[in-house]
Amino acid sequence: MAETARKLSAEDVSYFCDPAAFDFETTAELPDLVSIIGQERAVRAIDFGVSIPNYGFNVYVMGPSGTGKSTTVRKFLHDLADKEPRPDDICYVNNFKDSRRPSVIRLPAGEGSQLRQDISELIRGLQSTIPAAFDSDDFNHRSSAIEREIDQARTQILQTLDESAKQNNFGLMQTATGFGLVPLLDGEAIEPEEYQQLPETTRSEYESRHSALQEDLNRAFREVREVEKSGEDKIAALAEELANSVVTQHLSDLNEKYAPYANVMSYLDELRADIVKNVREFLPPSTDGASSAAGANRNTPAGRAVDPLQSYRINVIVDHSLSTGAPVVFETNPSYLNLVGRIEQELRYGVMTTDFTHIRAGSLHRANGGYLVINARDLLEQPLAWEALERTIKNQEIRTEMIPETLPLAATTTTLEPQCVALSAKVILIGDWSTYSILYNMDEDFRKFFKVRADFNSHMERSSETMYQYAQFIASRVRADNLLPFDRAAVARVIEVGVRLVEDKNRVSTRFANIVEVIQEASFWARRSERSTVTAEDIDHTMEERRFRASHIQEEMQRSILEGTIKIETEGAAVGQVNGLSVMEIADYGFGMPSRISAKTFLGKGNVVGIDRESNLTGNIHNKGLLILQGYLGGRFGQKRQISLSASLTFEQNYDRIEGDSASSAELYALLSSLSRLPIRQDLAVTGSVDQEGRVQAIGAASTKIEGFFDICRHRGLTGAQGVLIPTANVPHLTLRHDVVDAIRSENFHVYAIDTIDEGIELLTGIPAGEPDDEGNYPSGSVNNLVDNRLREMLEGKERKTAEEEEVDSSEAVSLVSQQSENTPGL
Repeated sequence: MAETARKLSAEDVSYFCDPAAFDFETTAELPDLVSIIGQERAVRAIDFGVSIPNYGFNVYVMGPSGTGKSTTVRKFLHDLADKEPRPDDICYVNNFKDSRRPSVIRLPAGEGSQLRQDISELIRGLQSTIPAAFDSDDFNHRSSAIEREIDQARTQILQTLDESAKQNNFGLMQTATGFGLVPLLDGEAIEPEEYQQLPETTRSEYESRHSALQEDLNRAFREVREVEKSGEDKIAALAEELANSVVTQHLSDLNEKYAPYANVMSYLDELRADIVKNVREFLPPSTDGASSAAGANRNTPAGRAVDPLQSYRINVIVDHSLSTGAPVVFETNPSYLNLVGRIEQELRYGVMTTDFTHIRAGSLHRANGGYLVINARDLLEQPLAWEALERTIKNQEIRTEMIPETLPLAATTTTLEPQCVALSAKVILIGDWSTYSILYNMDEDFRKFFKVRADFNSHMERSSETMYQYAQFIASRVRADNLLPFDRAAVARVIEVGVRLVEDKNRVSTRFANIVEVIQEASFWARRSERSTVTAEDIDHTMEERRFRASHIQEEMQRSILEGTIKIETEGAAVGQVNGLSVMEIADYGFGMPSRISAKTFLGKGNVVGIDRESNLTGNIHNKGLLILQGYLGGRFGQKRQISLSASLTFEQNYDRIEGDSASSAELYALLSSLSRLPIRQDLAVTGSVDQEGRVQAIGAASTKIEGFFDICRHRGLTGAQGVLIPTANVPHLTLRHDVVDAIRSENFHVYAIDTIDEGIELLTGIPAGEPDDEGNYPSGSVNNLVDNRLREMLEGKERKTAEEEEVDSSEAVSLVSQQSENTPGL
């Protein structure tokens, strides 16, 4: 056996966290964890991304699930946002010049709702003040005087016309449609029958005078209309003067209050003009005189509200009156409308209509001046959502539309184009590496807008400091979830679980979602056992229950092996056959299982054929491992002669896809055994990849693979000879279950660490591998000598066969020439 091969001790294959390392009895003595642990790189990236004011420095947070990305981002942003000022309120108001394009007003936090209240009180006050003003004695006296002037002028015009008509034997008579001329005889109106009996000459005279008088009548009517129009204008001017006086008086306080805000002052001025113009809307229908004085109804634009006074309301879509700092918005359903806002519609008289009061804020509005956090995958799954977010960031403005043109649009009589809202917010996307890669490679603008990447790690260095922080984390979760306190032995066990999750004794997991599950379940089992604190026994029971709940398929596969349906040997020896180790992943549960790998070698052209590869059952990494085997054989045994070998390798009774190169060392052992005809111990299993120099390299899930072979051996009965070969590089990763560690401690099971194929083949065959001398020859009887001899025999056999074939071909050629000579004339 090579000197560097090492049988590992129980301490080598496990990690034990000593409870004595903690100076507390239970977590009840510990303060809550206030810092974020294990993610310094990510936290610094987030801090940089949200702090730098320059354009495009939004943040993409990525990392494995369960590492606390969302929790960390939430805590970090809330701590930061609480120290920042509240952003502006955002209001939409009616655009009195074009109601289809509502205007935006931004005010300091709390001022938006105050403006809404002030305008509401203004309108309520005007609803009582304006009717009272129009019903005042002064207004009635002045409007009555104007009406009297109109009546006098109208009477004078009609009287003059009547006198002129009478001089020409015509009278002025009022009819349902106005005034008309009737012929008179002796001062009395002539009836139509009497008029027809008059002499023709008399009728002709009447008709000639009627034509002239009709022109006078039309001219008089025009004068009357001008008088009435002048009077109406005077009354309207009087009403406007009164309305303007009343509204201006009511607005005086607001003008003084909002003087610092130019946009509000501009709105108030337009509001005053619109109220004055449409003052009749404030008058009750029963006030005929006042309504007449106020003029006709407004020229209602399309989309005018059913309640005309609704046009004076303030639609506060974002109200920060109750906020304590900058907003932090987590958008859990990032659809197009939820991001940029929506314009709702309502059914009025059978048609859909809307106005500025139906504009609703999106998460971009609510996060304006703060931070918006979105799950990247959820965002990409929503139609048009990514495009809308990208356009908003690019233009630095939020555009709220009726509905995207590519989606069905409900029949409506109105459309709105609200003024865009300027955006000043940091956007944080939370996702995984694959989503980041897709966005980075497929969308060039993504690189411009998300310049900061915050990587969350699945583990952190294990130290006394991080172990204490782990204990604080447990204490925090215990209080937050109302769990039982953990004693220090239980805390130590949880840390051992965290170490096992990352398969590295020097690191501990930062997938705190998994740790929280263990904490919660352990508290449950402790309560069921009527304990007041959680102990190490409860942690062990929790892990056993978790395995039991998920291990149904594992047990079925083990039963198939134990019953002999799947052939796996754990005793004896066999040529060209070795126990490889693999991991089966069933959703969130992984377990190790042995696989029987066999090899057959025969005369050929130096090719190693993987039956599973030829059957399309292997992935690229596994195929690479097979090609490395050819490189190893050529490098070691093909330096002085051609290798005339063909070999076939397969995972026996496997019908699932195979990936990874962790079985490449096992495949090589099977090849060497087949070539040397030396049997391989079946009580040992093998894992590890190999390079072309024969060095055994680290693989993943070493502990799980060892436990998978151990379980089969345990069910059949431990013999004290069984064990597993692993790469030496994997020793720091071993965190075996306690029952496996106990078996190793009692010498009932073994784990061997090896560095090279030579060390492994010695363990598997009990025969020295053999080191070459200066001429490249291996010691007689060594594994490499037997392999080299077998390859020489294959080459000699191939050469003999080639020579025999050439001799046959030569004799056939001579015979053919002889026959041609006999049959050719003249020869």
